[in-house]
Order: sequence, then C-alpha cells, then structure tokens
Amino acid sequence: MEDKKYTFEELCALSGLSSRTLRYYIQIGLVDKPIGQTRAAHYVSSHLEKIIRIKQLSESGISLERIREVLSGEPLPLPERSKRPGHVEVRSHLWVADGIELQVSPETAELSPEQLRQFLKGVLQAYEQVKKDSQ
Repeated sequence: MEDKKYTFEELCALSGLSSRTLRYYIQIGLVDKPIGQTRAAHYVSSHLEKIIRIKQLSESGISLERIREVLSGEPLPLPERSKRPGHVEVRSHLWVADGIELQVSPETAELSPEQLRQFLKGVLQAYEQVKKDSQ
C-alpha cells in the first residue's frame, strides 16, 4: 500500500501550523526534510504524525529541546498536578524538638511505610548525635 503524499502547504493546512513554524521545525531537525527535491519534494504520513505530536507537546508548554528528547524515545515525565481548592494531601509530621518539625509526603517521596519509619528514625538519631556532639 502506497503512503499518501503531502505538499508542504497541505502539511501546514492539516497540522494547523504556519509555514514559518514548520520551516523552522525542519530547519532545526525536529521534522525530517521532505522526500525528494525541488518540485518533486513531498511529505508522507509519518511527517504529518510527527508534526501533530510536536504541536501537541508544544501546546502543553514543553520546550522544543525537551520535545526533541521525547521524540528520540526518552520518557515524558508526568506533570505535577496543580492544587485546587478542596485538594486533599496527606502528610506525615515528625516532631523532632522545639522548632524542628518535618513534613513528609510518603507518596511523593515514594517511600513505603517501613522506609518512612526508617527515615524518621534516622533523622531522630542524627538530631540526638548533633546534640550530643555539641555538649
């Protein structure tokens, strides 16, 4: 099955990008150059798919440099959820001493309950050692 061929103008129309933006993407290597040269130059479906992906990522606020990394296969980290009124977040509080209190979000820190207990125990031991050394 033969792949559909697109002109430069068709790519702009289908993707919704300006010709200037698409030329820039080609110039910096985000989009591959057309197949063929001069009037015979054309683009195929893979060009269009890549352009649409770039447009989606760009509209999400991702930099062109990061888009280049994502297109080369690097995983795209999930953006942190923005907090809205009514947002509930569970944190563990560890009171160490007057003026020293730690807040830990186990989910964000990716700590299991046992790891969190070990961490907090280590913090208390470090505090006691600092107090002991200063006497």
